Amino acid sequence: MRVPRLFTVRAMVFSCVLLLAFVLVYPTLHSYLQQRVEVDQLRGQVESARQRNDDLEADLKRWDDEAYVRAQARERLSFVMPGEKAFRVIDPETIPDTPPAADGPASVLDSGSTLPWYANVWESVQVAGQTPVAGTDDAAPTGDNGTPAPSTTAPAGG
Repeated sequence: MRVPRLFTVRAMVFSCVLLLAFVLVYPTLHSYLQQRVEVDQLRGQVESARQRNDDLEADLKRWDDEAYVRAQARERLSFVMPGEKAFRVIDPETIPDTPPAADGPASVLDSGSTLPWYANVWESVQVAGQTPVAGTDDAAPTGDNGTPAPSTTAPAGG
């Protein structure tokens, strides 16, 4: 009677061929699956970019409407139409109850002016030019390196 062998030559050759096929196919299959994941991610990014592009194009088309442009000018730049009066509502909780200090020039914001921004800038430049700088009258002249300059008066007693 013959005892069946557990590992026959045929089974060993078949398992070697199977192992060789796995070693050859696995890296290629792994790369393929990895690239499919990357392609799916890139497709999602393209779709989100297209959605953002559509949103931006819709926003750009809104600017063709004159009513939208006027509304944005009123909201963002506080523009008013000729003949209208502009009112600025100030929340009483954000303004302190203390009166503004009387010393020094008044702030442009405190004056409540309705001047254009460039007029406010020019006014602040003029106020800054008229404000005296503290300590310039009593300061001793300095030399080139920051040390006090030598006195130009002649020494007494000689």
